[in-house]
Amino acid sequence: MDRMFRVCGFWTGIFTVMFYLGGMDKTAMLFLAQTGFFVLLSYLKLSERMYLWVFGGYLTVFFAGFTYWTTFMMPLGGGQ
Repeated sequence: MDRMFRVCGFWTGIFTVMFYLGGMDKTAMLFLAQTGFFVLLSYLKLSERMYLWVFGGYLTVFFAGFTYWTTFMMPLGGGQ
């Protein structure tokens, strides 16, 4: 299970580079933080159950933040 968190860290690292090259600096920093979170977590050698609990908490926070952003922060009509 720890290897899957390294895989998540790898892919969020790839997204970090792409966002940075695309000029989306704030998003790149957010994904850089996620990359660090996943990579550091992968080396803690937790039990598989604990890794699943952490990932479930991560998804809960992500979906709550995403729902808040899309509901209250995004302009109506896609910004047009």
